[in-house]
Amino acid sequence: MSEPWLVVIDPQRVFAAPDSPWGSPLFGSIVEPVRELAARHRTIVTRWVPAAGDERVGGWNAYFEAWPFADRPPEDALFDLVPEVADLAAGGTVDATTFGKWPALESVTGPAPELVLAGVATDCCVISTALAAADAGATIRVVAQACAGSTPENHAKALDVMALYGPQITVV
Repeated sequence: MSEPWLVVIDPQRVFAAPDSPWGSPLFGSIVEPVRELAARHRTIVTRWVPAAGDERVGGWNAYFEAWPFADRPPEDALFDLVPEVADLAAGGTVDATTFGKWPALESVTGPAPELVLAGVATDCCVISTALAAADAGATIRVVAQACAGSTPENHAKALDVMALYGPQITVV
């Protein structure tokens, strides 16, 4: 197997800002672990961006009715990377309108890669990415200290669920 890819999932203002409805109270604690991992791995940074209203299907319509604050264009500053890790995306970002970033990542990594996952939110975009990538044949390591959940409890629950998927997913 080739060198693993570090995937830093959605380190954006919308998930980091304390005043954001989606801000993780754990976000500040993952910046240094993410930077340490990036120093040792080739790195991909992802962003979640909303689909345009006329491109939304099914449950996404109800989702934006529940969360109207996030119904903005993808270029809105709310979806910018946080300054603390923006330099990790010097080559650009992999953007997706879905929680899970697989298969958008596959176009960069190729099929069945080894992925090291970090980012936010453990209980949403990280778990959605991990499960889909593992199902497609990727080998996944989720770095618990480099992930931030919506709450400490939800972070722990998501890690517990992903640990059930061994050996395809390993929580480290």
